[in-house]
Amino acid sequence: MTPSHSYYPLGVEIPHYAPNGWSTLTLLAIFAVACILVFAVTISVATRTNPHISNRELSKVFWFALCGSIHFILEGYYAANFSDLAGKHTVLAQLWKEYSKSDSRYLTNNSFVMCMETVTAVCWGPLSFLLAYFITSGNPFRHPLQLIISLGQLYGNVLYYGTCAFEFLVHGVEFSRPETYYFYGYFVFLNAFWIVIPLLLIFDSVRATGKAFAEVKRVGTVTNGTNGLLKKSL
Repeated sequence: MTPSHSYYPLGVEIPHYAPNGWSTLTLLAIFAVACILVFAVTISVATRTNPHISNRELSKVFWFALCGSIHFILEGYYAANFSDLAGKHTVLAQLWKEYSKSDSRYLTNNSFVMCMETVTAVCWGPLSFLLAYFITSGNPFRHPLQLIISLGQLYGNVLYYGTCAFEFLVHGVEFSRPETYYFYGYFVFLNAFWIVIPLLLIFDSVRATGKAFAEVKRVGTVTNGTNGLLKKSL
């Protein structure tokens, strides 16, 4: 017999389900404290590595350090334990069971969610840490990598929203509980960060790349023109 639960759609089967032992406020507090720790460590390491780093660049370093931590640790935990996550009582498992009140697919061995989270954990997690270092050190490969990661994050979230919308609009299936804070707080608000910020970073990298190529073209034009004048004078 599968224990009763409060996830939607009503009656959905959740293998190995066991209720959380900690309250919502406790779990949210743990997540907030973890984010603050990532912020503190990131600021400390980045400013020591590059004392002249601007606040704008520092905010990007923090964003990708936070992305790396969430992708690799939290989402990596899901990818490694998706089959029996519902019955676990670890902190990370309880965080996922709390979030799943806005999207029960995380507890039903959904193939899309599992594949998406695995790609995110394996690819965007480690690469986000690498990019945080590239931004801090001024590595020339910073913008190509920023463009790749941000586009990957954006694409994943568009598919995430899109598959959920398809199930609701076509099949009338809702994966979120009816309470407003689950749908708009967890599902919409939390995931919107990985829509809005990647869009801004994609624009940032495209603009920087365009400026770099324009400068190379300008220098090349000036050089060719100078060489042409020298040849004529000779």
